[in-house]
Amino acid sequence: MGEIIAMLIFISEFLGTALLILLGCGVVANVRLEKSGMKGAGALQIAVGWGLAVLLPVFIFGSSSGAHLNPALSIALAADGSITWNALPLYVCGQMLGGFAGAVCVWLLFRRHFEATSDADTKLGVFCTAPSIPDFSSNMLSEIIGTFVLVFAIKGLANVDCGASGTDKIFVFAAIVSIGVSLGGLTGYAINPARDISPRFAHAILPIPGKRNSNWRYAIVPLLGPIIGALLAVLVYHMIPWQVK
Repeated sequence: MGEIIAMLIFISEFLGTALLILLGCGVVANVRLEKSGMKGAGALQIAVGWGLAVLLPVFIFGSSSGAHLNPALSIALAADGSITWNALPLYVCGQMLGGFAGAVCVWLLFRRHFEATSDADTKLGVFCTAPSIPDFSSNMLSEIIGTFVLVFAIKGLANVDCGASGTDKIFVFAAIVSIGVSLGGLTGYAINPARDISPRFAHAILPIPGKRNSNWRYAIVPLLGPIIGALLAVLVYHMIPWQVK
């Protein structure tokens, strides 16, 4: 792999994931933090906001790196041969660092609102996910299935003739929103380690007044669940005879 291509992959995934987290965690902050003009707008705005947060960087960086923006997706695509294993560290490092940078930007923008918010769980919830009912097996299953749906849908787009219209990217937006409104109440639908682990780390080290611990005991769920779900999705996808001869 050439140095220029490697640099392009890393920069695209870094900037794309930073934008994803800026807009995604930003909509959560907008809806939940005190003194925000959109406080109380509700779960639907958050679900649509996350869908749009994925859509924008996918349009921008789709042609340069594929805009995975998700280590679980990149690992699954390496496993099925869509990208090389040599390229995987570039994707994952760019995504995780970008996720951290995006979370720091959210804190900078909303720092006065964090100061005005007294509830520590609300502050943590801006950065990372948490289950509505803590139960390891159920929470893990939720993340596995949610990510399975996402990755299976992305792979399935190969069977749709979208041409150069960009319709495939709209389908990804639809998948994110659909997962959010249907399954999001269970675990907050991380379905992406860079969406949860990187912002969680930012929460842990940023000087946020009145914050609680970053709940690292739960972090194994949004880390491993999406990876397992993504790998299962590509496995099942390649078991299906899509073209009958």
